Amino acid sequence: MIYGAKCWPAKRKHTNKINVAEMRMLRWMCGYTRKDRMRNEYIRKKVGVAPIEDKLRESRLRWFGHLNRRPIEAPVRKIELLDFAHVQRGRGRPKKTWQETIMSDLSYLNLDKNLVTDRAQWKQRIHVADPT
Repeated sequence: MIYGAKCWPAKRKHTNKINVAEMRMLRWMCGYTRKDRMRNEYIRKKVGVAPIEDKLRESRLRWFGHLNRRPIEAPVRKIELLDFAHVQRGRGRPKKTWQETIMSDLSYLNLDKNLVTDRAQWKQRIHVADPT
């Protein structure tokens, strides 16, 4: 369900829809329905899974770390250097970019971009453990 989520500029709306779908699956696994009025936290604890929002954040930050450890000459890094200033955008609110999503993830976890170079520490800081 979250295949390729590391590249999405996920909005709150997308995260909520994925969360709802996941909770429906977890309830079904436990044999509960919404009529049973069981709290999401109870079901997550019973099944032993972390919130999907945290897993999405971990996936994005893992990909971000992988990208930033690549040399600047790598094709995947050259995309960062592209200039889209000449492209005319439509009216209304600008679309959320992947960089904005990453910056909000970094600030949420109180991380620094320069920590990426230390791979072991980066992995430890972004890891979301399943509650068991």
